[in-house]
Amino acid sequence: MLFAALCYDKPGALDLRLATRAEHLAFLDKHAAQVKLGGPFLDAAEKPVGSLLLIDCADEAAARALLAEDPYALAGLFERVELRPWKRVVGAQL
Repeated sequence: MLFAALCYDKPGALDLRLATRAEHLAFLDKHAAQVKLGGPFLDAAEKPVGSLLLIDCADEAAARALLAEDPYALAGLFERVELRPWKRVVGAQL
């Protein structure tokens, strides 16, 4: 099942994001079979302020468990995370 994870950074957390980015990208690479699409939300100055991930997991519990292992989450970067079931209708096959 596909899930959209909308992850919102804590205000003023850009330095934490940048310091943890290499670990985060390695984590995404390790879980490439489950992470179908991802990238940052940008502010008006095009600086990252959050993340969007589309992940393929058996159920919501598995999706939450995967997200909890993300180095960004472990570092306390996110102010909040919304997890929503998602269905592909148009666009690239995921």
